[in-house]
Parts: sequence; C-alpha cells; structure tokens
Amino acid sequence: MENKVNSTVKKESLYIACSVVILSMLMEAVFLIIGKWTISVLWGNLLGGLTAVLNFFLMGLTVQRAVGKDEREAATLMKFSQTYRFMLQLAVGLVGTLFSVFNVIALVIPLFFPRIAIMLRPYVGIKYDGAEIENSDEQQT
Repeated sequence: MENKVNSTVKKESLYIACSVVILSMLMEAVFLIIGKWTISVLWGNLLGGLTAVLNFFLMGLTVQRAVGKDEREAATLMKFSQTYRFMLQLAVGLVGTLFSVFNVIALVIPLFFPRIAIMLRPYVGIKYDGAEIENSDEQQT
C-alpha cells in the first residue's frame, strides 16, 4: 500500500484551502461592515476554516485509498470515513459552542466553503501539467 499523498489530492486540497481563505476574508469583511466583528469572529473563522480544509483533505485521502479496491470494500471505507469526518465536525462545533472565544456563526459558515469552491471549480481556469482544465460541456462538442 502506498503511503504517499496523490498529486491530485494535494492540488485539489490546495485549491480548497485557497478558496476557504478567500471566502473567509469575505466573511470577515461582512462582519466588519455590519459592525459585528470581534476577535471571536476571527477565532471561529479560523477553527471552522481549518476543519473544512482538513475534512476535504481526509476525504481525498480516503478516495485515494479506495481506488483499486473492490466496490464493496471501497464503499465500506468511504462510509467509515464519512462517519468519522462528520463526528470530527460535530466535535469542533461542540468545542466552538462551549468556549465563548469562538463565534459560533463564524465557525459554522466556513464548513460550507468547500462546497461553494467545488461549485465554482469549473469556472476557475487552473492549469495542470501544462494543460488547462476545460469545462466538461466544451469537451462534449
């Protein structure tokens, strides 16, 4: 079994991390504009953002491990991973709720940033190995 992180997992995790940072800065700006910014917003944002990126990275590692396994074993591995990653998110949410140093809203919102980044992915022209990724609709024509 190979223990190296696949280059695709690295690249996509980096894309998600950069997206989370950009969206986090936008969220911080919104809190500042509406006059609700405190240091707890920053701490909540950091904890939520780090959790979101870690969750995505762990999912990528699981997919990497599942490739090449038979369908049943891969499905079991994915379900196991999903359960424990969800429990990680719940634990982080609980910590954020119990300690007033974290703004709960600023902690929860970044957990959705990877989904937004994934939806925007087809519109982001990032080059891989010298070839630009094209929209799948363009490839069909």
